[in-house]
Amino acid sequence: MKRVMTIQDISCIGKCSLTVALPIISAMGIECAIVPTAVLSTHTMFDGFTFRDLTDDLDSIREHWLKEEFSFDAIYTGYLGSIRQIEIVQRFFSSFKRPDNYIIVDPAMADNGKMYAGFDKDFALKMTELSAYADIILPNISEAAFMLDIEYPGENASIETIKEMLLKLSKLGSKKVVITGVKLEDDTFGFVGYDNETKSFFKYGTRQIPMRSHGTGDVFASSFTGALTRGFDIFTALKIAADYTSECINNSYKDPNHVNYAVNFEAEIPYLLESLKRFSQ
Repeated sequence: MKRVMTIQDISCIGKCSLTVALPIISAMGIECAIVPTAVLSTHTMFDGFTFRDLTDDLDSIREHWLKEEFSFDAIYTGYLGSIRQIEIVQRFFSSFKRPDNYIIVDPAMADNGKMYAGFDKDFALKMTELSAYADIILPNISEAAFMLDIEYPGENASIETIKEMLLKLSKLGSKKVVITGVKLEDDTFGFVGYDNETKSFFKYGTRQIPMRSHGTGDVFASSFTGALTRGFDIFTALKIAADYTSECINNSYKDPNHVNYAVNFEAEIPYLLESLKRFSQ
């Protein structure tokens, strides 16, 4: 069985980070090894959430796994809470990187032109250093702008602007750069990417659904990581993730009882598994 390591926080309620990554990757038939960076009672949309920092435990986990000689087919990082955590994650990459595995970095730190609480310019610049270790990075438009230290172009940024950002991001060192949450010319909503090895752009979109929610980036990154680990090529894995994320949003949009802090990713896991079968044929 394939094994993925994912490094991010646990929000006990909120359907994001590890509470998304663990069930999705596991459902795809992959062992999911978690490295929890913190435990929160809810995600940060809620007021008064509790927070337990686990930074001091991270190196001990890494050292124990090295002693046990564990190996991983992919390493996927999401929300990291501090510059110190980024530095520790760099050590995880150095310890467990192999020529035949993937490192996927989702630099979860901003949305709608604003950084998450507690982050600043120095954090964004440190995230650019982490991206140099990655095979694939998955920033949204806001995160890409902060990593490049440029003015936020807005959620309706032109494809030409997105491509300029991708070219600049590609110089950080990752093999593939994908900006998510992009409105495409045909009124679809999806991603635009750049392959640093072939020097070519690629894109894909799904129908726009008039709903925004927390956790969709985690759904996308988790299902992409799972599909990639299952052996799909990068573009197909991205397409599987985009389609699944769209279905999760649509399910929530149609559900009169859906919560306002996350999407119904659980209900669409059968769709995800059927996608894996369809694209395998």
